Amino acid sequence: MQTAFTAAQLAEPEIAAADGILRTCVHYGFCTAVCPTYVLTRDENEAPRGRIDLIRAMLEADGRPDAKTVGHIDSCLSCNACMTTCAVDVDYLHLADIARAYIEENYRRPLADRLLRRLVARTVTDPARFARMTRLARLARPFRGLLPGRLRALVGLAPAALPRAQDLSGVHPAEGARRMRVALLQGCVQQALAPDINAATVRLLTRHGVEVVAPPEAGCCGAFTLHMGKADMARAAAARTVDAWHAELEAGGLDAVVVNASGCGTVVKDYGRLFAGDPARRDKAAAIAAIARDVTELLAPEDLRLPETAVPLAVAYHDACSLQHAQKIRSRPRALLRAAGFEVRDVPEGHFCCGSAGAYNMLQPEMAEALGRRKAAHIESTGAAAVAAGNLGCLAQLGRFTGLPLLHTVDLLDWATGGPLPEALREVALPEPVARKQAAAPTGAQSTPPPPDASSGGSPGAAIW
Repeated sequence: MQTAFTAAQLAEPEIAAADGILRTCVHYGFCTAVCPTYVLTRDENEAPRGRIDLIRAMLEADGRPDAKTVGHIDSCLSCNACMTTCAVDVDYLHLADIARAYIEENYRRPLADRLLRRLVARTVTDPARFARMTRLARLARPFRGLLPGRLRALVGLAPAALPRAQDLSGVHPAEGARRMRVALLQGCVQQALAPDINAATVRLLTRHGVEVVAPPEAGCCGAFTLHMGKADMARAAAARTVDAWHAELEAGGLDAVVVNASGCGTVVKDYGRLFAGDPARRDKAAAIAAIARDVTELLAPEDLRLPETAVPLAVAYHDACSLQHAQKIRSRPRALLRAAGFEVRDVPEGHFCCGSAGAYNMLQPEMAEALGRRKAAHIESTGAAAVAAGNLGCLAQLGRFTGLPLLHTVDLLDWATGGPLPEALREVALPEPVARKQAAAPTGAQSTPPPPDASSGGSPGAAIW
């Protein structure tokens, strides 16, 4: 694609970066077939190719964006399915981030939109505020019909109850010989909405010889607000987390920084770019990004410490977009679940987003609901007894549209290797345990596994053994 930026514009690092990305695009259009918003609307401006044209025109104009352009960029999920299918590797992920930051700085949204986005950004990323707002939302639920559209949807997203808080800050020693020492991101939303995921992660890793440290200062990673265009707010949150982890890296040494929410992991692995313009943290952030790993990258299927029997539960595995498209991790979670004795079933149209996408289901509720219902129908078509995924946002979104038990991958792996039965399975009629060799055998109901990833994960040197 040709661009027409001035020399003065190209002197700005973000515009120069956008120019390089835009020039990569040759308009093949393979991206349109996998773009959820294009598939649902058949509007070229709701496809990556159309949005790229809109972003180019917006940035070249160097003024206030128009409402039409903002609307089409807002409706992008940033699922990055387009990047998986693109023949020339257009870096749409970063182009969208640049566009959103430009809009945030140069476009004045309608008052109701500004207030809603501010509420979401400041509430969801703070566990204490999130808990308070959840309680208020539950009180408002009987009056939902009186609320305007998006606020009505936001109240509807609030969980019926929040689990008991768990603070895992501190050091969790490895069981037996220590193989690794890692820092765990406890996160912001996850601490409030599903702290059991972090607890299961700690049990799973320590059981396999990993010492886990969770610095209390390492909270929000910045992902949630970054994808809303609030780059400065994201950096401020991420800076505290970078400083906390880097202090651990220098003091006690770290072999990895472990993230069990793939939306967060995608951003943590990109900290080098996020802090490229910050001389005080550039090197620290790059060092953290270099050792950031999804939790499944730390475990080798053949070395799971498994009992002699397994429960061959049929599990539909949902690929979170941030894991399969952004981090390129597809085969490792499936391999771990199969090694643990579960019957893993692939979901039809697995490349398609479920509609969670960070704040998307709060800010674009109609499209998010259409995608959520579509994904839930495909999941239920597998006949599986439960659903596994590597991202809390996906689990929360899917829970609105299916009654199947929803579990994080580590919940199942923790249980299979000696941990407690996950809460989501307490009311499920489980299959009888079988001998481990039997459990590993494929069945007719099992779908064909995907081709192996290039690195069995998304990062070099992924496994701990």
